[in-house]
Amino acid sequence: MGSTGCFIIECYINCSCTSGRFAPKKGWEQFTDAVIKKISEEKENVVFLLWGNYAISKSKFIDQDKHFVLTSVHPSPLSASRGFFGNKHFSRTNEFLVSKGLEPINW
Repeated sequence: MGSTGCFIIECYINCSCTSGRFAPKKGWEQFTDAVIKKISEEKENVVFLLWGNYAISKSKFIDQDKHFVLTSVHPSPLSASRGFFGNKHFSRTNEFLVSKGLEPINW
């Protein structure tokens, strides 16, 4: 985690630099699922920003009674205008953190 406590993880990796498709069932999912579960189990008041259907499917690994989960379409050029723009995830994250007595993130 960085000095702000912000940790970013990509849920899948591309097959190649020119491919828009990801490489399913190559082991990366097992790693990211384990990381998400571990953070959910061992931490409290974590904000999970899940962007895109694939990331949203990871919400099953998150204890939503302990954490704040925000979901949205992916911010890719093809879908960002369908709900990512204006979702206020960054300000909502900071509002949550402040409500828990934690430092807001300087995005």
